[in-house]
Amino acid sequence: MRVPLSWLREYVDLPAGETGRDVAAKLVDAGLEVETVEQLGGGLRGPLVVGRVLTIEELEGFRKPIRFCTVDVGQANGTGEPQEIVCGARNFAVGDKVVVVLPGAVLPGDFAIASRKTYGRTSHGMICSGDELGMGDDGTHGIIVLPPEHEVGTDAIELLQLVDEVLDIDITPDRGYCMSMRGVAREAATAYGLPLRDPALLDVPAPNSYGYPVKIDDPAGCDRFTARTVTGLDPDARSPIWLTRRLQKAGMRPISLAVDITNYVMLELGQPLHAYDRSSIDGTIGVRRAEQGEKFTTLDGVKRTLDAEDLVITDNSGPIGLAGVMGGANTEIADSVTDPGTGQVTGTTDVVIEAAHFDSVSISRTARRLKLSSEASKRFERGVDPQAAAAAAQRTVDLLVLLAGGTAEAGVTQIIAPGAPRTIAMGADHPDRVAGMEYGRETVVRRLQEIGCDVYGQDELVVTVPSWRPDLAEPNDLAEEVIRLEGYGNLPSTLPQVPSGRGLTARQQLHRRVGRALAGSGYVEALSYPFIGEGVFDQLQLPAHDVARQVVKLVNPISDEEPALRTTLLPGLLGALRRNDSRGSHDLALFETGSVFRAADRPGVAVRLPVDRRPTDEEIATLNAALPAQPRYAAVVLAGAREQAGWWGKGRPADWADAVQAARALAVEAGAELVVRQGQYGPWHPGRCAELVVTVDGVEQVIGHAGELHPRVVKAMGLPARTSAMELDLDRLAAAGGEALQAPRISSFPVATQDVALIVDASVPASAVEAALRKGAGELLESLRLFDVFTGEQVGEGKKSLAYALRFRAADRTLTAEESTGARDAAVALAGERTGAVLRGA
Repeated sequence: MRVPLSWLREYVDLPAGETGRDVAAKLVDAGLEVETVEQLGGGLRGPLVVGRVLTIEELEGFRKPIRFCTVDVGQANGTGEPQEIVCGARNFAVGDKVVVVLPGAVLPGDFAIASRKTYGRTSHGMICSGDELGMGDDGTHGIIVLPPEHEVGTDAIELLQLVDEVLDIDITPDRGYCMSMRGVAREAATAYGLPLRDPALLDVPAPNSYGYPVKIDDPAGCDRFTARTVTGLDPDARSPIWLTRRLQKAGMRPISLAVDITNYVMLELGQPLHAYDRSSIDGTIGVRRAEQGEKFTTLDGVKRTLDAEDLVITDNSGPIGLAGVMGGANTEIADSVTDPGTGQVTGTTDVVIEAAHFDSVSISRTARRLKLSSEASKRFERGVDPQAAAAAAQRTVDLLVLLAGGTAEAGVTQIIAPGAPRTIAMGADHPDRVAGMEYGRETVVRRLQEIGCDVYGQDELVVTVPSWRPDLAEPNDLAEEVIRLEGYGNLPSTLPQVPSGRGLTARQQLHRRVGRALAGSGYVEALSYPFIGEGVFDQLQLPAHDVARQVVKLVNPISDEEPALRTTLLPGLLGALRRNDSRGSHDLALFETGSVFRAADRPGVAVRLPVDRRPTDEEIATLNAALPAQPRYAAVVLAGAREQAGWWGKGRPADWADAVQAARALAVEAGAELVVRQGQYGPWHPGRCAELVVTVDGVEQVIGHAGELHPRVVKAMGLPARTSAMELDLDRLAAAGGEALQAPRISSFPVATQDVALIVDASVPASAVEAALRKGAGELLESLRLFDVFTGEQVGEGKKSLAYALRFRAADRTLTAEESTGARDAAVALAGERTGAVLRGA
């Protein structure tokens, strides 16, 4: 919301010396987010005056049309003689009043004006456009043509209100009332302790039976509808300068007088309005839900397909407006058209003004589904004051009568659904208990009255909420209002008392060790959004029944394209890898640790926890039971070179083995024994995929996969060739490792090394052979490593040779050759029994 300071002063008598930054600081203290304070006209220096075009000479022989003009600027140039100016614009004619900047002036951007020779003539100044004066878009993209009543030589800086300050306020969803000058003025008045001149306090005629007929079929969607009619508008009437300038400063483009007035009143009071060409309306105006698949063309000329949840404004011909979002092209206010023969101006002369209050949820869903966000929908989504509708309609009527010469018909239509003011019961000391400091009843009542509440009671207060604050629904909301108005900076800084002896949990310690281990291995941490779209599962080639496809969807997602919580870390990491690769970083190794979300078989209902005391264990347990499971995962992705080439030798590309090694590094940090064996799952290449297995309570569990991604996945996601990845469940890895990480025991006795080469069928996994060797070797085995895999004629067709290095060591003695050989033979024997392995060369 852009708030011109000059406009704000109309409703609040701010101190004369207050600058925009001073006002911004007050509003920030009151809880509003003022992002910038824009200085309009900064560095602007005159003379800048109103001139009248006397003559126009078309200059020939140039690539673009050039005109040599003489302009009457009165005595502004010190001589009274016509000012000679060269100009390339063509949207003005002889006799038009224009804005002229004379030599010696300085325009925004430190653009000094001087006489200069151009196109064979000397130009003594400029005829100005809105963009050159920093006024913003006026819809013409040409020279400013002023109304004829302005006198030649008038100071245009004051006339066009070029010097001002504009506060750009980011309105949070709970402060919809501040999307209006009325709302911001109320906050400013409260912050300064000054009275407010409420622009909505107008004399509004009572509704009667001869207003324009309106029928509401859905009172839940539209609980208030006001209709007023104005006839006899002058189609040639234009918006006055003060009106267009306020719209421009607020960030809106002037269009036509009727539309400008409805936009102006919306900015002033916060109530969206719509003006219909009365001659285009066929019969009674209605409000109903759209029929499924119904077609409707909006003001932007787009034909849209409606949903049964959409609210529409109708007449006998069908929809004429998308309620709270955008009007229809079939009842649009017609632009004025001048007949070149007669000079007669035609256009809309009779209008029907709509000021209604619509259900915020319905408007939000419609605008989001149609991707049609408008100034009206932004306000209805956040909540509009329903009681401002009649005042907004009256204000619009008054301006149309004043500026367009119209006549207000006596008929007033006002349909209101039955309802009662909202009340909230609250203890007078509730804000004290929430804030942790004492305000006292008097302060609480005074602050609530300042925001428009009616307060009754002593120790137990009954608070009637003002109509413009739909966000106030419970005692905590009222407490927040008291706290913010008293100043967040006045809250005491009280640190919680931490019991001694309690540090990080074992789970937290593991997560930190994992991050350090991966960073030490050359990976860079990437934090991605926890939201995904379900289409990514097809890109990852996950089967239809995969548990990862069972997602938790958000009711109000940030993006409709990513409405679900992630069940895997890979989409976010792969997206980061793709973006970095597209920007020239081709050697990448990224990691992330974070929660994934698993949908429960039956969704629970979360309880609302108290804020004035610590929740009980039962309340916390009930809340946790309603939440989806949130295991913590770790994942890495790699592409490009893993080791760079240089004078030291050749580099090497990242491959599946690096992804597997990352999993082994995590297992070391968790103190868990990780089994790596051939696997096949979703996004990984079926021949280059490792299955990661741990044993928990005597039961083997697959906790993840590692390897090279499938070429189809790489293509679908736009990834570099041969991208590799690893993902595993950190919580289950921790469960396999036990509570505390055991440091390795250093022995003073020598190690005995025995190498064996075993021939097995090519289909036998190396992990099965390794498991048998470990089992058979017994307690003397310290480590086992596969160091060679060989296939060829020497071992026979369909066979492979696996060479292992076995290290034996005893804790209390030096092993004899017979002991180490015996342990090796026992290991080979069990491997032969379980896998059919034969000692090579035997």
